[in-house]
Amino acid sequence: MQGIHKEYNASIDNFSQDIIVSQIELLLNYCNRFYHRQFITRKTASNELLIKLEAILANSFNSEKLQQAGLPTVQDIADQLHLSPNYLSDMLRTLTGQSTQQHIYNRLIEKAKEMLVSTNLSVGEIAFQFGFEYPQSFHKLFKRKTNLSPLEYRQSFN
Repeated sequence: MQGIHKEYNASIDNFSQDIIVSQIELLLNYCNRFYHRQFITRKTASNELLIKLEAILANSFNSEKLQQAGLPTVQDIADQLHLSPNYLSDMLRTLTGQSTQQHIYNRLIEKAKEMLVSTNLSVGEIAFQFGFEYPQSFHKLFKRKTNLSPLEYRQSFN
């Protein structure tokens, strides 16, 4: 900061702007370093947050509220964990390689696979239980994540 201040107050020449921009870039690189370092040094706290996140998702997928409220959003989960959505996604990406949204979808697909194999509910009924207004939306998500339609997945177990 002192270098930026000194350059700002010095007489202007052809390199003044480039030097100030370079010093600001260096400052931002240090900020990024310290921001990302916390994910390495706080592994225990991050693992505890991951356990809490899994509990929130399990609770969401096992409740009747899912039909009315739909899937939990990243904002909903971040609020329950008392974190910002961006921080939560950064932390998860460091631990699991996935964003919070990807994590939500993966848990949904796991639960859907379980229901497709263990129940006789139609794909539309399963979609409705997960809060999807239109079964086609569920179908597209399932196919995008598994490369199989829900019916193809179910038939592969019969």
